[in-house]
Amino acid sequence: MPYKVLVDDNYAFMDESKRHPAGVFESHQAAVAAAEAIVDEFLLSSYRPGMNADELFAAYRGYGEDPFILATEPDAAVEPMFSARTYAAESCAEICAERRRWWKFWANSLS
Repeated sequence: MPYKVLVDDNYAFMDESKRHPAGVFESHQAAVAAAEAIVDEFLLSSYRPGMNADELFAAYRGYGEDPFILATEPDAAVEPMFSARTYAAESCAEICAERRRWWKFWANSLS
């Protein structure tokens, strides 16, 4: 069963005129992967050295894209569908921890 991924803009919260489609996918798994990629793109491009997870998540909540998934046949939908906000919060912690290790390694290699 196909799943649609639609994207809202956190900056224009509740403004459906800013919504745009991201595609139709043949499986729930493919739709989730597409939605995660949209969130990851914003988080990775917004991260700055020294940023902590709370700061990155605040940037996402204010300016990131908020993808969501709709089943084309609602009676056959997989639950839970997808929460971009939950995924972003988890990813912020991972990104900031990983990037901090990388920057620390890089800075130490210069001295």
